Amino acid sequence: MLTLLRVSGFALIDEAELVLGPGFTVITGETGAGKSILVGALGLLRGGRASAELIRGGADEARVEGIFEIEPDSEIHRALLADGRELGEGLVVRRAIARTGRGRIHLGGGLATAADLAASVGRLCDITSQHDQQLLMDPESQLAILDAFAGNGPLLGEAKAAFATLADVRAALAAFDADARARGEREDLLRFQLTELVEAALKPGEDDALRAERERCKGAEKFLAACTRGEDVLYSGENAAAGRIASVAREIATLAALDPVLRPVGEMLQSARAQVEDAAASLSHYAGKLRFDPERLGEIEERLFLVGRLARKHGGSVEAAIRRHEEIARELAELGSFEEGLSARRAAVAEAEARMGELAGQLGEKRRKAARTLGKRIDEGLGDLGLPGARLPIAVEEREAMSGKGRDRVRFLFAPNPGEEARSLDRIASGGELSRVMLAVTQALAREGQATTYVFDEVDAGVGGGTAEVIGRKLAAIARHKQVLVVTHLPQIAAFADRHVKVTKVSSKGRTTVRVAGLSPEERRDEIARMLGGATKTAQAVAHAEEMLRRSK
Repeated sequence: MLTLLRVSGFALIDEAELVLGPGFTVITGETGAGKSILVGALGLLRGGRASAELIRGGADEARVEGIFEIEPDSEIHRALLADGRELGEGLVVRRAIARTGRGRIHLGGGLATAADLAASVGRLCDITSQHDQQLLMDPESQLAILDAFAGNGPLLGEAKAAFATLADVRAALAAFDADARARGEREDLLRFQLTELVEAALKPGEDDALRAERERCKGAEKFLAACTRGEDVLYSGENAAAGRIASVAREIATLAALDPVLRPVGEMLQSARAQVEDAAASLSHYAGKLRFDPERLGEIEERLFLVGRLARKHGGSVEAAIRRHEEIARELAELGSFEEGLSARRAAVAEAEARMGELAGQLGEKRRKAARTLGKRIDEGLGDLGLPGARLPIAVEEREAMSGKGRDRVRFLFAPNPGEEARSLDRIASGGELSRVMLAVTQALAREGQATTYVFDEVDAGVGGGTAEVIGRKLAAIARHKQVLVVTHLPQIAAFADRHVKVTKVSSKGRTTVRVAGLSPEERRDEIARMLGGATKTAQAVAHAEEMLRRSK
């Protein structure tokens, strides 16, 4: 249960501290006094959304602190200890909202997130407001209530994950299937390109070699004339260079016999003659192979055109075209397994549908069983709340469409009087009946839930005096097992509380402040008298208040 709530710099509150205990605590005050500010502060401790707008004017930050007493053998106690939280004097929760920058959250002696608060404090403290009465008529909220009662949390987690998987594999199949036609066209194109490249059988550097051969073919006559003339000048012609060098070499050799200084010159001349003769022989050999072949030149030109076209088409070079050849072959191999991929994706969808169907069936079975039990408990609660014979059957209907919550639709039906046909709750319940239904639902869920603190924020809207007294008795009965905090404007409910807290709005020096204070027995009597008779306290209202307090005991 919540043993301490301290609020500072929050909304209209400068500083407020509320010491709480077990049983039934009522919070009252004039309309607009700020009673619901305390509920809003508790909402922050439960992981609610924080905003700088909640910070009191002139304050740098808003702070909300609470201490929760937790049963040592409870599941949440074990979970918090496993998470490394300190629980010496209870679970200490602090939340600060900064005007600039991020706020801070401390949970059990360590830093935490809003999600951590929702997972821990959210399970300890349950808040019901007028807004929840409207949500009670929403089919999705009705489904959530039934799932909470049935303990379907883990199963819903599995179903949500399974539905996400189903959506993913369906999308993958649709995309794969829709691409089938484009894949066929792509495969035809790739096969054409591959055939073209296979037939071309390109070789690295082939284009350079062909261009060089083309130049040789085009200049064959010029090459032949140059080689023939060169061979004639060097060796075979009249006054050829080789013969003249040989003549000089013989003359120098004769002289070298007389003067050894000339011997090296003779050797050089002999070497030069040999080199000239070798050069002449090479030219003769080259000229002997030269042929002017117009047919070969045509073949070279045709091959160069093909090689150039494929190079431009596949990357700009012969080497790039060869690499593209390999890439096309690999892509075609992948496209060839299209049917295989399609079958695999269809199998994945069928498997995901079967899994989701199995989970939806389990959820439906648990919901139908829980609906019968919850309906009976709510009916009992309605009888205790002054609606004897009223029934709230819970219909669980199977839909064709599936979602992450299964395929069930839940409807809360209501028959306020015996013998009447049950109809949708949102169509026939009055404000007072809806308040009692909300309380009966909360009471039924409280038996199963882990929450130890239940907060009711003005859920008595539209309720008259007699019904208010019945609700007060019911809240007092719940408070024998759970801690109950109630914000109300009805004295008939306030009279049943074990302790009374008053919220007052005070204006001073142009500033408005909300003050929170526990009331003594006399102050409590006077507050209930005010709630009965208005701003002016009358002896009749005081006597009536005393009578209500006596009767509530």
